[in-house]
Formats: sequence, C-alpha cells, structure tokens
Amino acid sequence: MLDSLNSLDIVLFRYVNGSLRNPVLDFIMPILTDLNNQRPILILAAVMLLWMVIKGKRHTRIAAMLLIVTIAVSDQLSSAVFKHWMERPRPCHVLHNVHLLVSCGSGYSFPSSHAVNNFAAALLLAFFFPHAKWWFFGFASLVAFSRVYVGVHYPSDIVGGAVIGMMIAAVIIFLYSVLENVWRSVRKINSEEKPSR
Repeated sequence: MLDSLNSLDIVLFRYVNGSLRNPVLDFIMPILTDLNNQRPILILAAVMLLWMVIKGKRHTRIAAMLLIVTIAVSDQLSSAVFKHWMERPRPCHVLHNVHLLVSCGSGYSFPSSHAVNNFAAALLLAFFFPHAKWWFFGFASLVAFSRVYVGVHYPSDIVGGAVIGMMIAAVIIFLYSVLENVWRSVRKINSEEKPSR
C-alpha cells in the first residue's frame, strides 16, 4: 500500500515538475516559492502586522496577533518536529532528472513548511475575514504548488502540510473562541453585579 502511494507521489511529482514545464511558469514559480524568504516582503509584512496591531480595530488587532502566534507555532512544529519525525528526503536529493529551479535545501521533505504556514495563515485569516477566504486559500495553494513545480517537494508533502497547517489554525481558533466566550461571560456577570444608581 505504502509503495503504491509512494509510486503515485513520484508520478504526480514528475507530471508537475516535468510535464507542465514551460517558460512562463519557469519564471513565475521560483519567485512565488521564494516570497516567504525575501527580506523586503518580510519587512513589509512585519510593518503591516505592527500597524494592524496598533491602529486596527479590535477585530483586526486580534487577527494580526493570532496570525503571529499561528505562524510561529506552525513553523516550529513543521520544521522542528514533523520533518525530523518523518525524515523524508526531498525529491531533488533522491530522484534523477529533477527540473530544479531553486536550491534543493538541506532539510527534509515532509511536510512542506511553506504549505503548513500558508494554509495555517489562510484558515485563520478566513475565520476573521470570510469575504476574502478565496484570496487567502488561492494564494496558499499557488505557493504550495510552486514547491512541487520547482522540484523541492512531493505532492503529498503539500497535501500533508496543508492539512497540518489547517489543523494547527483550527486549534488556535478554537482556543481563541473559548477564551472570547469566557471573557464575554465574565464581562456580562460583572456588568450585572454593578449596583444601579
């Protein structure tokens, strides 16, 4: 069973990484896959988050703060726990004739941290801003797809990463919802206990 799934994974990887090759995607996908590592974009994102925390409405401030927590948790779990637990080599380390468009990297393959982080962020942001959910998930999907296209991840790394990321975000959303309900209950009790004048 595992051998069949692994064979399917390799076939799908070869299709995305090889058969879909074209000059347009060869130009776009390395840029898209490297967005998470480009310093100007990270600085801009940090400034935007800081502005949201300081100047945004309560709803926006909470979303920004929870996004920071979510990315921190998802990235650490992905890189420091799941990858070392699975120890799966990247396709560019073990397969021949990989169309490699970026550095292969020295880390393990499963799960894709890009997929974990982007899908965790997508679910969290979709919870707070549901009107834009297709933008969030669309961007996460493109970044995840780019990881296979550039040759550094198998499709199952992406699917597994997306599931893990959304599970992490779901837990954080659940904990936030519980704490928010407790806070509202405490405020309601306090307001009812205040003597009327």
